[in-house]
Amino acid sequence: MRPGRRLPMAAPGRNDTAPLIKAATYNVHGLVGRDACYDPPRIARVIAELAADIIALQEVQAPRHSGRELLQLLGAETGYTALGGPTLLRDEGQYGNVLLCRGEVERHEAIDLTFPGREPRSAINCLLSLHRRQLQVVATHLGLAPRERRHQVQHLIDQVLTPGQALIILMGDLNEWFLWGRPVKWLHRFFSRTPVRRTFPAIFPLFALDRIWVHPRRNLLGLEVHDSPLARAASDHLPLTATIRLS
Repeated sequence: MRPGRRLPMAAPGRNDTAPLIKAATYNVHGLVGRDACYDPPRIARVIAELAADIIALQEVQAPRHSGRELLQLLGAETGYTALGGPTLLRDEGQYGNVLLCRGEVERHEAIDLTFPGREPRSAINCLLSLHRRQLQVVATHLGLAPRERRHQVQHLIDQVLTPGQALIILMGDLNEWFLWGRPVKWLHRFFSRTPVRRTFPAIFPLFALDRIWVHPRRNLLGLEVHDSPLARAASDHLPLTATIRLS
């Protein structure tokens, strides 16, 4: 695996003994790899490679009548609780977001982020207890149009993210091609500036579409792209991982 760049470690302090967790976000491209094959077990193997505590998946395609079975494959068989957040119910099955997590899920909900006239979009909002700490985890996949993303990010900041309640992790495929776009600036303002890592396309990453944000910012210790041979073959995005201190 080619290592990704790391963020500088936080200065030593009284919280250095607090538990560390690993979070990841991964657009799985309908579980269809570069070979054009629909292969859920291959995605499950990439998930196992990540060895993360929390994983946000986007573009999860579950064939008709097998949505629960797919969640079991991606979740229970790899030791996670799997929370589904379908955005499209097609004739051929469900399509949307999935959040995989360890620990105790205290509550979760689907947040509708659909912009009029555009493809349905949503977020999974989860309050999670892990290592006796509470985390608010928001997993999402934003839209393709700039106006759409502005609406979605503003809604998340105004209505979903709750500073002071718990440590907050926002992650997913933001579809923001421009690092200076207004949605990124608003998120920088809320979370403080966070470095970017290129994850798309998987074969030769040029764009930082996949992002992980943490509040308070000091709890984010490192960001890496998971660039393994299997990950490069399994999807058109590479997974992005974060090391987070639960202080």
